[in-house]
Amino acid sequence: MLNESDRKILDLLQTDARISNQDLAEQAAMSASACWRRVRALEEEGIISGYAALVDPARAGLGFSAILHVSLTRHESQHVEQFIAAVMRRPEIVECFATTGETDYHLRVICTDKEAYNAFLDNFLFKLPGLAHVRTNLVLKDIKLTVKMPV
Repeated sequence: MLNESDRKILDLLQTDARISNQDLAEQAAMSASACWRRVRALEEEGIISGYAALVDPARAGLGFSAILHVSLTRHESQHVEQFIAAVMRRPEIVECFATTGETDYHLRVICTDKEAYNAFLDNFLFKLPGLAHVRTNLVLKDIKLTVKMPV
């Protein structure tokens, strides 16, 4: 269970993972050694699973974004396993969620342009076994992108 100090540390690290331990400790109102121990414990417990650089897709030349709603024909374990393994290998798929409702999976796909997206569909997605239906919603504008988990 997270205590208030853990929540403060997590909030600060999600805002700036490059913050020095000294600054983190000061802002979390604790000693540097206690702060370092808590961060290590959060990492060892898997609560902090890693650190990453956030990339602006448009500035990196990835101006096309879509949400795909994917349904499989049957939920045979072989088709599900193949679909998940294939999704994990594709860098264009930045998020994938198994969901309830009308479709089985929701994917966020980011590409350079619509031609690259069409190639992604034709050369990859439409070739997967067990695929029943794919519906695409183009992302017109990012309203809120959250990189911070509520803690």
